[in-house]
Amino acid sequence: MSDDIWRRPEIESPCVKICVIHPDTRLCVGCRRTGDEIAAWSRLTPEERRAIMADLPSRPEGPGRRGGSRARRQG
Repeated sequence: MSDDIWRRPEIESPCVKICVIHPDTRLCVGCRRTGDEIAAWSRLTPEERRAIMADLPSRPEGPGRRGGSRARRQG
């Protein structure tokens, strides 16, 4: 018997395993979702998940993400 019966066409989670909710933005530093969105993800419809995924790029990046070289940060 094939496992295809049990597969569902779901929107993948944007989780990148950096699960820290920033105290000011209240967004996850890793995926930029709210705590409520993260908690509800498994119960959301595909349409609700798509709407969240579409909105993520417009959300602020999590503070604390450093970019560039060490010298530039110290400079």
